[in-house]
Amino acid sequence: MAVRSGAQYLEGLRGGRAVWYGGERVQDVTTHPAFATGARAVAQLYDLQHVPAYKDTLTFASPKTGEPVGRSFLMPRYADELIQRRAMLEIWAEVSCGMLGQSPDYMNIGLMSLAAARDVFAQAEARFGIHILRYYEACREQDRCLARLVPDPWPYTGKVDKTSMAPSSHLSVVAQRREGLIVRGACMLATLAPFADDLVIYSGAPLQPGDGPRALVCAVPVASPGLSLMCRETVGRMGSRFDHPLASRFEEMDCVVLFEDVLVPWEQVFLHANVEVYNRLESAVRFLWQVGHQVLVRQIAKTTFLLGVAHLLSEVIGITGFLHVQEKLGEVVTYLETLRSCLRRAEVDAVVIGGVLYPQGDAVHAALRLFPVLYPRMLEILQLLGAGGYMMTPSERDLQSPVAGAIARYYQGASVPAARRIQLFRLAWDIVGESFGARQQLYERYFTGDPVSLMAARYLHYDKTMAVERVQALLEASRLS
Repeated sequence: MAVRSGAQYLEGLRGGRAVWYGGERVQDVTTHPAFATGARAVAQLYDLQHVPAYKDTLTFASPKTGEPVGRSFLMPRYADELIQRRAMLEIWAEVSCGMLGQSPDYMNIGLMSLAAARDVFAQAEARFGIHILRYYEACREQDRCLARLVPDPWPYTGKVDKTSMAPSSHLSVVAQRREGLIVRGACMLATLAPFADDLVIYSGAPLQPGDGPRALVCAVPVASPGLSLMCRETVGRMGSRFDHPLASRFEEMDCVVLFEDVLVPWEQVFLHANVEVYNRLESAVRFLWQVGHQVLVRQIAKTTFLLGVAHLLSEVIGITGFLHVQEKLGEVVTYLETLRSCLRRAEVDAVVIGGVLYPQGDAVHAALRLFPVLYPRMLEILQLLGAGGYMMTPSERDLQSPVAGAIARYYQGASVPAARRIQLFRLAWDIVGESFGARQQLYERYFTGDPVSLMAARYLHYDKTMAVERVQALLEASRLS
């Protein structure tokens, strides 16, 4: 099977899955008001794979069949392949203006990184290495949409003693059967899960001796019996795209995933019970090095979009001549070029490990640690530029009402008619004022984990040898005789 179309993808989402929203089970996520826009946004990405102008960039020939498969599944071995993958990532990221945080290419690359480390999984049991490679190849050939689950139900509970939680709250293996493992517990947070075919359970966070039942890496279909998705309130809008140009398109949905004695077939179990091997996965898989490439490309697309909004907003209200406005816009430009520099180093200094090319890890981590700080500041800049204008913006229906003539006179911009000025302010408000924008900000702060501990880990794990040696050399040269 070659790459899927959007219609084929949507058909695969119908029936069998237990998606819960507002206390009711959703019968069809492709038509339900809280989910339909997100499903269509992902379907649009799959459709692009069939557009002649994009096909060669978005796909490559399957090593097994020669049919076109998604380029984000590619296991890069040469610099050219990494650049080609980036070109594919850019197209998908630009379609959503960077607003789809975990479009399917994210976990396509993530699964590829797991398959590239199949020898590590085989150290636990030989069959696990075979399982992960076969599953990766099956997903590549079938163009399956995957979402990642991190098996910790409440990762941001501060100083709450997690040992006091009921044992069943942690995702754990509770029984073994001839056909597979029985799994029970909860996972938070699962982005895109209602729109995925399968869920891939992989954390990388270390476990303690005796945590064997929690040492689990596997994949499970969303439609598995006993698996339920508990979804948050939607931040999407089904109404006017003029009024909500982003919220009406790119609601990817987040949820908690509940496992009530879910069967995971053995062929989709990649690691089980071996805490020692499980704790080696993060350093061996280098998951963030690979998926960070996709994340960085998306962040650049998003920052480019925010720069465009900020610049146009300033132009239409005639404030670009003010020095403090130029300083704020220059700040966004600086952020954009910083991210681009990280991307370039990640690609130029990419390293080959086990025959697979990995983007340079320090450059990827630098960008991933910076963006949670930069993004809220860019939103603040947009708020400062638009100021009270956000509070006085009419809707599309106002523009079609008897007061449309007055709106056209009094809402015109410095260089554009009123309708264009209003449309731009509606777009910026989606980013800085609507619940859609608030969710985007929260997502960018936390989607890779707790920013404090992650930044501390950068210090702890960074190779400081060169920096220390330079200081010691100067001190040695300055010693008292």
